[in-house]
Amino acid sequence: MDSVLSLISGHYNYWMGIVLMMLGLYVAISRGNLIKKVVGLNLFQTSVFMLYISMGKVTGGTAPILTGKPDTIYSNPLPHVLILTAIVVGISTTALALALIVRIREAYGTIEEDEIAAIERQFEFPKDRVA
Repeated sequence: MDSVLSLISGHYNYWMGIVLMMLGLYVAISRGNLIKKVVGLNLFQTSVFMLYISMGKVTGGTAPILTGKPDTIYSNPLPHVLILTAIVVGISTTALALALIVRIREAYGTIEEDEIAAIERQFEFPKDRVA
């Protein structure tokens, strides 16, 4: 039992990343509201960011500034740089998604998936008709 607790407590940030990832995936899949889907995807994306940053942490490591000491342990800055880029891309993708949701709301009068699908089915042409 102690080994299980030490495994969980020793990797707390990984477990929280996994919990947030599954929560975001659940919200994105289970909800029909387009805004809630975007929020779920953002939660999923944030959990991935946390996971990558957690992997970049080196216990006892310092910033990669050369000091001349041969036994210095350095942290890898690459995950942090990649996540900064991913955050910018994520914000712009979220802005685009919200702009599309506004246009969908103007066109259909709703942002619920099932209502949009019902409206689309009303205007569907029969398959045997040629346009």
